[in-house]
Amino acid sequence: MQIRVSTRHTTVRDHERELIVDKIDRLGKYLPGMELAEVHFSAERNPRIADKEVCEVTLKGHGHHVRCRANGPDHLTAVDRAIAKLENKLHRLKTKLARKPSHRDTSKAKLWATATTDLPAAEVILADAERDSDEVVDATGTHPEFKIVRTKKVEKLVLTAHEAAERMDLVSHDFYFFTNVETGRPAVVYIREDGDIGLIDEIDAIDLDGVAAGR
Repeated sequence: MQIRVSTRHTTVRDHERELIVDKIDRLGKYLPGMELAEVHFSAERNPRIADKEVCEVTLKGHGHHVRCRANGPDHLTAVDRAIAKLENKLHRLKTKLARKPSHRDTSKAKLWATATTDLPAAEVILADAERDSDEVVDATGTHPEFKIVRTKKVEKLVLTAHEAAERMDLVSHDFYFFTNVETGRPAVVYIREDGDIGLIDEIDAIDLDGVAAGR
């Protein structure tokens, strides 16, 4: 598994990096075949939060992204707390993959059953460049009322609403954009205030007019 460690507004010492890489590499025992781990450290800006070190870990593999975020008084505590969350998510993902026919071949089943923590040394890529976001200025040179400070492109994944909700949970987001397999159109699942899942589906304007008219 390739591991990338990056920081912003904080410094991770060399001996801490080695320990962090070793801790992340051991996650392979929960679900072998994860290809990439991105570990990003930053400083908490909320003065009311005592634990100032923030660790966000994103794992990629098997066509999925698994992400979590945790705070700690120091970098190692923060990454330990993040790993504790990831272990549970990787277990759920492994169970899901094992149920799918495409993942029931004996070679993968044997690999998962015999997986240990003795994995090959990870390749570490140090990426300490800060992630800057540019301010948006209109044609008059003034700042508009609304600013788009970050743009993100996503894969066109054709999923059921249930599959999208599962992926939303894996990346710890409160919404997830996807293409609905039932309609072939863009859709969004999101977490409602009551904790249940909501679904937003795209429909034609003429259909929307019909809904509004009660037809």
